[in-house]
Amino acid sequence: MLYVRALTMLRNLAWLLPVFTLLGSAAEPRAQSKEAPAQRVERVDDGWAEKTLKSLSLEEKVGQLFMVRLRVEYFNGQSPSYFELCNNIRRYHIGSVAMSAPPQGRARDIRRRYDVVTLLNQLQLEGKIPLLVAGDFERGVLPAHLFGTTVFPHAMAFGAAGNLAYAEEFGRITARESRALGVHWNLFPVADVNSNPANPIIGTRAFGANPEQVGDLVAAYIRGARANGMLTTAKHFPGHGNTATDSHVGVPIVTDDLEHLRTVDLPPFEKAIAAGVDAVMTGHVRVLALDPDRSRVATTSPAVVTGLLKNQLGFKGIVVTDAMDMAGLVGLYAKNPGRVAVDAFKAGNDVLTMPYGLDACYRAMLQAVRSGEIGQERLDASVLKILQAKASLGLDKNRVVDVGAIPGLVGNPLSIAAGQRISDASITLVRDNGKVFPLTDRRPDMRLRVAYQRAKVQPPLLVIILCDNVRAEDGRVLERQVLKRSPDATVVYVDPRVAADRSDDVLNAADRAQKVVVAVYVVPSAARTRTVARGQKNSASLPDATAKLLSRILARATAKTAVLAMGTPYLTDDFPTIQNYICTFSNATVSEISVAKALFGEIPIPGHMPVTLSNASGPGTKIDHPARVVNVGSPN
Repeated sequence: MLYVRALTMLRNLAWLLPVFTLLGSAAEPRAQSKEAPAQRVERVDDGWAEKTLKSLSLEEKVGQLFMVRLRVEYFNGQSPSYFELCNNIRRYHIGSVAMSAPPQGRARDIRRRYDVVTLLNQLQLEGKIPLLVAGDFERGVLPAHLFGTTVFPHAMAFGAAGNLAYAEEFGRITARESRALGVHWNLFPVADVNSNPANPIIGTRAFGANPEQVGDLVAAYIRGARANGMLTTAKHFPGHGNTATDSHVGVPIVTDDLEHLRTVDLPPFEKAIAAGVDAVMTGHVRVLALDPDRSRVATTSPAVVTGLLKNQLGFKGIVVTDAMDMAGLVGLYAKNPGRVAVDAFKAGNDVLTMPYGLDACYRAMLQAVRSGEIGQERLDASVLKILQAKASLGLDKNRVVDVGAIPGLVGNPLSIAAGQRISDASITLVRDNGKVFPLTDRRPDMRLRVAYQRAKVQPPLLVIILCDNVRAEDGRVLERQVLKRSPDATVVYVDPRVAADRSDDVLNAADRAQKVVVAVYVVPSAARTRTVARGQKNSASLPDATAKLLSRILARATAKTAVLAMGTPYLTDDFPTIQNYICTFSNATVSEISVAKALFGEIPIPGHMPVTLSNASGPGTKIDHPARVVNVGSPN
């Protein structure tokens, strides 16, 4: 009874913590560019984990194994969704939560960062044991447009930049900002080697196609993050890079032989383990060379998780499943949804992530332990790992965070500048016929635009944004950056729904323009499928409608057209006639700024291609392109 009263009091006080802390920080303002000392992730042995384990009931132990989804829309602590989450934490004794970002397009509001901290502080008081809070922060703390955090490009951009110090800085900044917001565990880095250009879900999320470089960048990120207090995760074991199916919608099949796995897929995971990675995430992929049983995926395969990862590679840390609500895995257990949790745990996983049917999975685990199918010793070993991870983060001593530390750590100007600097270094020139770059060597007078309009003459520069949705954010920053430098330019947006209706107008404008820039936004996105010209369904290619438009533009104006790959670099596979081609490997805002600077000759284009492109180049190749003009206006 005393515990319940104390807990209720703490819950009520949690909502006041931000207020008191902000009052204190107002009296003692923190410099925006000053950072607090980092706290490393390090194993502690003060007995808390062992003592806590002994005090837990069976129900509490099983609950520690589960990670449930936390949507950041739950900012209102009185919302039904928030109450449901709190109820699940208490009812099932949940051990960890994973933040899930809201859709893009919501207005940027850095005040939301305080809402997030308040919510997480409150959640930490809902249970007897501190929660591990995880995030899928593959480009820094996301969503950056809500939290005002540092923006980084996709991982493949780091492969193009080719600087290990950048990857380590990426880990350092992400860790500091995450911990300031109350997030302890990043479900990153991606250790997959993207050896299949048609991969619909990995793509630019991977550092590249060279196993050695991928492993080095993975290890560098891990070092930077762990040195600054954040748990890290190498994913998706034993490798998701050579697949052509999205595991969110189906079961990918890896047909590579053991030699390919040994020389291509496994080396980055081995380097991650050597660097001290805290967790390895198993993938919902079927690897026939490791387990021929077609009823199993790697996540549920003892041969893959225990036999290969634990026994052969010697990994001793936390093994965490990929999200278990993905359609591919759910479909395998349609008749018995709870069984997937038991099979995954018996295979060797410690943390069961986002189960499809929490109650069924929880009850199935309880029954498996009570019946002896899962031994008590095996259960205790996994729970102890989880508790030790919490102790290594200091959660046994303090489970809430100081809101007053946010201004000095989140969105720090030095960190933001680092994200932009890294993006600048990643821009890669693949093809150049010498007729397009740079776009201009002077800033046109606004009077020219008026003159063009009065004379009904097309301005000299036409920028075409090919995206999934003209109402979304893709292309907005690029448009502003181009118009800063060339106010007389014309910018048009085209998505698959309007492509047919707008094609003639766009083609006529391209005929009249002196130079044409086509920015193509194709990025990996979970569970997104599209029909492409060859009849395949994946999200690694342009949809038919916009692909047809791009083909027609290139057929009529290829010599004066520059194509910008704002995501996948593999466009030359489908459009071999491209003569001027720049890859950014990301649709991040920093990438849009960087490519605008590169287009206008303000910065050199230093990147190296981290993957092999058909009809273009192999890994490591580049075209040197120095800066040619003085910076015009503010690029940011």
